[in-house]
Amino acid sequence: MSTSQNPIIPSFRVGMGYDVHKLVEGRDLYLGGIKIEHSLGLLGHSDADVLIHAICDALLGAANMRDIGYHFPDTSADTLDMDSKVILRKTIELLATRGYRVGNIDATVCAERPKINPHIPAMCKCLAEIIGCDEDAVSIKATTSERMGFVGREEGMAAYAVCLIVKA
Repeated sequence: MSTSQNPIIPSFRVGMGYDVHKLVEGRDLYLGGIKIEHSLGLLGHSDADVLIHAICDALLGAANMRDIGYHFPDTSADTLDMDSKVILRKTIELLATRGYRVGNIDATVCAERPKINPHIPAMCKCLAEIIGCDEDAVSIKATTSERMGFVGREEGMAAYAVCLIVKA
């Protein structure tokens, strides 16, 4: 049943996002909107901020607005080397067109190196400023994959995000 047939539209919705990017030499490493010193960076059409991309997918999914690739295609010259903070800002604007704002975000970065925990407060501050929410509404955690799989071999990083959006 579409929302036009159902007058009961939920005042909140939940979304889940996942992203992965390959680690390579010669690229800067951006996570959660901040630059982190590391010998490798993430490869992608944009700046490849795997955390912001997972968050955007969660937000867009919660609003039933497809995914990050639909709105910011990796085949477009307009998105080449785009700062992912711009992608997040535009995602927040897209949510607003449907009358939603962020309730909270819970995200996890999966990486062996560098250590993410020291950077979490700066990431939360950066993301909260872009989103226009309290820092307490942005939770970021870090884990390794215990040296297993592509993350464990330091071939790439992954991020997961869950979000709650609410009617503004």
